Amino acid sequence: MIAFVGSALGLACSSRLHLVGFGRGKNWLGSGAVALGTGIWGMHFVAMLGYDVQGVSLHYDVTLTVLSWVLAVVVVGVGIYVAGRDSSWPSLLAGGLLAGIGVAGMHYLGMAAIIMPGTLNYDTGTVALSVVIAIVAATAALWATLRARGPLFITAAALVMAFAISGMHYTGMAAVSSTITDHTDPTTGVAASAFVLPLIAGLSLIIFVVTFAVLMNPTEELAAENPAPVRQAPPQPATTHGDWPS
Repeated sequence: MIAFVGSALGLACSSRLHLVGFGRGKNWLGSGAVALGTGIWGMHFVAMLGYDVQGVSLHYDVTLTVLSWVLAVVVVGVGIYVAGRDSSWPSLLAGGLLAGIGVAGMHYLGMAAIIMPGTLNYDTGTVALSVVIAIVAATAALWATLRARGPLFITAAALVMAFAISGMHYTGMAAVSSTITDHTDPTTGVAASAFVLPLIAGLSLIIFVVTFAVLMNPTEELAAENPAPVRQAPPQPATTHGDWPS
């Protein structure tokens, strides 16, 4: 649900960004990056709260956890910019590659934030598959940001993106196994329960602010205020008709 809401808001912001243009749409670029990046990260971290190692208390490094959120927002924003600067396939693929690697990096940086009396081990092949899924999902998401028009398209695209984001996360989690060295509770970091209230408050604030901005700027009004430039046909060369009557 978090991934869906973040994707829907990110697409709504991106549709407004392309209406007003990148020159005047910096606020929409930032809002879309925060909404979509936070949706990706929020889904990841809420799912992380459901990760459990039997008989062991898991703690989290606060700095790495926050950095994983910042990374998600930044790479999504850069991906939207790169993919949308000329709307070409090379730009889309470059933006998708960059954003996908960044999203995968966000996931594994979040995993590195886990503090436990043991180690986490990864299956290389499954990790590689999760990175491929992240790149494909990011490319599809950026393609959707370039073409998001109307509530039905945005809703359908957001659903696809939500499943892709979740699929990447759980593929990455399928690569994990743990080795416990002792059963002493960690003395550093904070317990997962300490993140719940700040997480709810932060997600709620971002959703409220971005939703308010979207509702106050309907696409119809923005389209009216920013009409597409009329392209004039190039002049045609003069032709002669020889002996035929003109």
